[in-house]
Amino acid sequence: MKISYDSEIDALYIRLVEGKHQCRTFQLNDEIALNIGENELLVGIEVLDATQVLGSGNIPNVVK
Repeated sequence: MKISYDSEIDALYIRLVEGKHQCRTFQLNDEIALNIGENELLVGIEVLDATQVLGSGNIPNVVK
């Protein structure tokens, strides 16, 4: 698992599966989207407005 955060756009991405995957995006709401790969594999989770959604002190440790 790899977590990345872009403070300029306040977006958090949690990559659950390494490598390149053909994905479709399932939008849960305006801020949260799931990237779904083959065989319904959850590849990643994108959180926009992360400090608002997660709370300003709740951004997970980021792995670059």
